[in-house]
Order: sequence, then C-alpha cells, then structure tokens
Amino acid sequence: MKIVKEEKQLLFSLSKKNGDFEVQPFKGSGKGGQKRNKTMSACRITHPASGAVSECQEERSFDQNKKIAFERLMEKPKFTAWFKIETARQQGRFKGVEEEVDRQMQSNNLVFENQVNGRWVKEEQEKSV
Repeated sequence: MKIVKEEKQLLFSLSKKNGDFEVQPFKGSGKGGQKRNKTMSACRITHPASGAVSECQEERSFDQNKKIAFERLMEKPKFTAWFKIETARQQGRFKGVEEEVDRQMQSNNLVFENQVNGRWVKEEQEKSV
C-alpha cells in the first residue's frame, strides 16, 4: 500500500503590510486603574474587504490583545463568508455564479414599480436592443 501525500497550495495570503487589515491601538476602559486608562494596550482590527471588526482589551499587553483580536476576527461570520467566497473565486469555482447573476440581472428579468397613491404600479420601461 502506497500513501500519497497531497501537497497544499497557497491560494492567497493576507497581511497587514498589504493593507488587508487595519490595526488600531486604543486606550482600554473599565476596571484596572489609571495604568489601564493611560496606555494604548487595547487593539481593534478591521478587515475592510469583508467589513469584519474585532477588538480585545482584556490583557495588559498590546501584543497579547492583538493576537486575541486576530483570533476573534477569524471566527466572525462576515470574515468566514468572505473567506469562502474568495477561496472559491481563486479556485475558479465562482465563475458560474457570477455569470448566473449577470444573466438574471438583465432588464427583461427585472420589474420596476413606483408607489402611486399608496398602491404599487408597474413602471413601463423601454425595451433596449
């Protein structure tokens, strides 16, 4: 019996240097005294492509808070949905979906309505060739 190991292939990478994440330090709030309120030890991480935001201010160290905030970000539903879509796009499995959406968004499949005197009335549109 021969065991064949499948090699993993890198589809894409995310990094702070490329601008994939915005890391923002801020001052923690709540219990902990003056030290907590004066130091920029809390961390907020934003992933602009997905809109996911995560933060952590439980630990004393900014680095520890940043690590926890990244872990929380990876678990956010917005980020995981974006990740699945991006992975499918990189593997070429997303092409059919984009074409189907474009086909369904053609003008002959759309209905335009306006509200007139409290009732919805179909708006006549010109057929474009």
